[in-house]
Amino acid sequence: MRLDYTPRGARLLDKTPARLRKTFYKQAAFLLQDLHHPSLHAKKYDEKNDLWQARVNDDWRFYFRIIGDVYLIEEIRRHPK
Repeated sequence: MRLDYTPRGARLLDKTPARLRKTFYKQAAFLLQDLHHPSLHAKKYDEKNDLWQARVNDDWRFYFRIIGDVYLIEEIRRHPK
């Protein structure tokens, strides 16, 4: 598996604080190792659109699609609680 970004996903990631980006990259490495890594809490977020959600930290989530052997990062945003 490999990681790629939509233009929007890349733009949103670039706008996040450096510390959050560092945490995202750590979580993305876990995703590449194992979709079911415990710290990700990855789950299907939108079945109709085949969109997944995973945890960056307690307050942030990232959203992605699985297309072949690619995790396509669509968005990173605050998690509404």
